[in-house]
Amino acid sequence: MCSILGLVNFKRKISPQEIQCLSTMGKTLIHRGPDQNGLEYGEHFAFQHNRLAIIDIEKGRQPMTATHQGYDYTIVYNGELYNTADLRQELLEHGVKFKTYCDTEVVLYAYIIWGEQCSSKLNGIYAFVIYDSKEKKTYLSRDRFGVKPFFYTFVEGALLFASEIKALLKHPQVKPRLDYQGLWQLLYMMPVKEEGTAIFKDIFELPTASHAFYSLAPGASEAELKIAKYWTMEAYENQDSEAAIVATTRDLLVDAIERQLVSDVPLCTFLSGGLDSSIITAVAAQKYQAEGRQLATYSFEHEGNKDHFKQTLFQPQSDDEFAVYLAQHLHTQHQILTAKKEHLVDYLDEAVRYRDYPGMADIDSSLLFYCRQVKEHHTVALSGECSDEVFGGYPWFYRPEMLTRGFFPWIHEPHARISLFKPELVRPQEGFAYTSEIYRRSVEACPLLPDESETMQNSRIASWLSINYFMTSLLERKDRMSMASGLEVRVPFSDHRLVQYVYNVPWEIKFKDGVEKALLRAAMQDYLPPKILYRKKSPFPKTHDPHYEELVFHLFRKRLDSGSGMLAELLQKDVLNRLISPGNNTWFGQLMGLPQLLAWLVQLDYWFEAYQVQLVG
Repeated sequence: MCSILGLVNFKRKISPQEIQCLSTMGKTLIHRGPDQNGLEYGEHFAFQHNRLAIIDIEKGRQPMTATHQGYDYTIVYNGELYNTADLRQELLEHGVKFKTYCDTEVVLYAYIIWGEQCSSKLNGIYAFVIYDSKEKKTYLSRDRFGVKPFFYTFVEGALLFASEIKALLKHPQVKPRLDYQGLWQLLYMMPVKEEGTAIFKDIFELPTASHAFYSLAPGASEAELKIAKYWTMEAYENQDSEAAIVATTRDLLVDAIERQLVSDVPLCTFLSGGLDSSIITAVAAQKYQAEGRQLATYSFEHEGNKDHFKQTLFQPQSDDEFAVYLAQHLHTQHQILTAKKEHLVDYLDEAVRYRDYPGMADIDSSLLFYCRQVKEHHTVALSGECSDEVFGGYPWFYRPEMLTRGFFPWIHEPHARISLFKPELVRPQEGFAYTSEIYRRSVEACPLLPDESETMQNSRIASWLSINYFMTSLLERKDRMSMASGLEVRVPFSDHRLVQYVYNVPWEIKFKDGVEKALLRAAMQDYLPPKILYRKKSPFPKTHDPHYEELVFHLFRKRLDSGSGMLAELLQKDVLNRLISPGNNTWFGQLMGLPQLLAWLVQLDYWFEAYQVQLVG
C-alpha cells in the first residue's frame, strides 16, 4: 500500500515551482509509504509516490513508466490486486514482456492493452492514475467499494489529486473551507458522508467503482474530467437451490481469503472471536498449516472492560474469551493488545489528523493505537469488515421499523447532534432536508426486481444503503488508521464477486429460521467450532470503563471553557447542560453513546482549530 499524489495540466507545462510544491505535499503522506518514495514528471504531468513495499520489494518502485509501440505510459498506484496471476497470464498472451513481479506493472499494462476496460477486469483494492502520452490524456480509477482513497480538486484549470485531503490542503491555493453542505453532513450524517464529496468545499472524492478520463479536447480552452461507473451491483433472480447457494458462497469466500494471503512481508489476521474474523482466521490458518507455517493473530481489548461491560443491542457479548478460545483451537500465534483509557483520549487528535475530519471518536483512536502495536511485527493484516453489510448482520436488516423511518437506519435520532448547536448558525431544517434528499435518492437508486416480496426488497435496500454508506465509512476508518502506521489491512468480505452473488440470494436463506447471517454460518460450518459459529454479532470493541467518560468530559469542558474554539461559539449551552446531566443515557446511533459524542465534539473543536477551517456560505 502507498500514497499517490499528482498534478496534470494540459494548458501549459508543469513548472519547476509546481514540482517542488508537489514534493513538499508528498511529505504529508509518508506514513502511508515509509519504505520508498519517488517523483516523475513530464511536460503536462507530475506524479509523486510513497511506497509501502509488499510484493517485489526491489523492483516495484513508483512512479512506473512503460513504453509500448513508441509511447510512454506512467502510473502512480496505491493498491493490491488479488487476480494478478490471472491477468499476468492473459497479458503475456498479448505479447507483454514484464520486468517485475509486482501488480503495479500488471495494472499499467492492463490499461495499455485494454484501455478503459481495464478496471472492470481488476479484482482488488486500488486507486491509480495513468498518464497516456499517446492519447494525451490521463486515466483515473478507484476500486469498487472505496477501500483505497482518492481525493481531487482543481487549481487554475489543472487537476490535483492525492490519497488524503491533508496533501491537497498543503497546496497554497487549496483552502480548508466548509460550506453548509459539508457542515450538514458532519452534523446529520457522520460518520458517513455523501458519495463524491470530501466535506471541504471544492474538494471531491472519486466515487467508488468509478473511473475517469481527464483531457483537453481539440479546440477546447479547458480540460474536462469525465467520470463514469465501470461497475455496479445488479439485481437478478437467483434460481440456485439452497444447497448450491451455500456451496457457491463458501467457494467464493474461501477463494477471496486465500487470494489475499499473498505477501512477501509478515502477514497476520485480526481475530475478535466474532464470526467474521474467525472465518478469515480459520481459512488462513488452514492454508498456513498446509504450508508448514503458523499464522499470527491479534485480538483487541480495553483495560477494565471485564469489570464494566454492559450488554447492548449492538454488543451483546464481550469478545476476549472467544478470541483466545479460537486461537487455541486453530493453533495460531496469538497476542492480545490492550488499550488503556488514556490511549483513547491521547489518540483522539491524531485520529482526526489521519482521517482529515472527525470520524468515530474513540472507535477511531483505539484502532489507531492497535494498528501501531501490530505494525511492530507485521506489515499486512486481514480483517473481517464488510460481512455484516453483505450478509445482513445489522439490526436494521431484520427490524423493519429501523429501515422505514425515512433516514439512514444506523442513525438513531438524526436531530440529536445538530440540536446541540445554535439554530441560527447551523440552519437545521435546511440541513435535514438536504441530507434526507441524499437518503431518498440513494433508496431510489437501489437495484430491485419487479414483483419481489416486500421482505426481499427491504433486504436489498438495507444491503444497498449499508454497502454504499456504512461499509464505506468503516473501510475509510480502517484505511486511515492502519495506513497511519504503515500497516496494510485487507478485507476479503469486500470481494465484488461475493458481494454481487449474495446480494441476489433470497432473504429467506440469508436469514433462515430468524438467525442473522444464517447463510454465512451454513457456508462456513466446516471451518468453525459451534461455540464460534453460532455466536451473536459483536462489533469492534469500545471501552465500558466509566473513568473514560470522566477523562473525555474533563477534556471537553476544558475546550469549552477556553471560550476561543468552535464549541464555545456554536454550541447551545442550555441544551448541552441537559445532555451532560447525571444519568443521561442518550444513544445516538451505532456505537455512539454519550462518551463517544463528547469525544466527537472534542474532535470537531480540534479539527476547526488545527485545520483552520473556514465557515463559508
